[in-house]
Amino acid sequence: MPEQYSGIIMIVVMIAIFYFLLIRPESKRKKQAQQMRDSLKKGDMITSIGGIVGKIVHVTENTIVIETSDDRVRIELTKWAVSSTGIQTSDQPETKKEKKEEKKDDDEKAEPAKIEEKPAESPAEIDKK
Repeated sequence: MPEQYSGIIMIVVMIAIFYFLLIRPESKRKKQAQQMRDSLKKGDMITSIGGIVGKIVHVTENTIVIETSDDRVRIELTKWAVSSTGIQTSDQPETKKEKKEEKKDDDEKAEPAKIEEKPAESPAEIDKK
């Protein structure tokens, strides 16, 4: 009798593993994101899914209006387009950027390579060749 139920028990165990490893963490992330979007208020700095950064100036039930620069450019976004509060930075460490800038500065300081200038050939000289 126990051998007949071993297949069913394995299926139940697999479903439980999928639930705890995939479904449950994803629903927690969705819940946290929705909570963050519901708690948006005027004055918060946000980053949209598309990478637009701005300060919230108006909040409605489904949309927000953000100001993106000192020029008072305003954009209306739906709340689901908000990726995070605050300014999201790239995943690259700062040291790589600094090294690239230092290398660029060194290249600018180096003397330019001398280019030999040859006089232009006349059409008659080209025909002789």
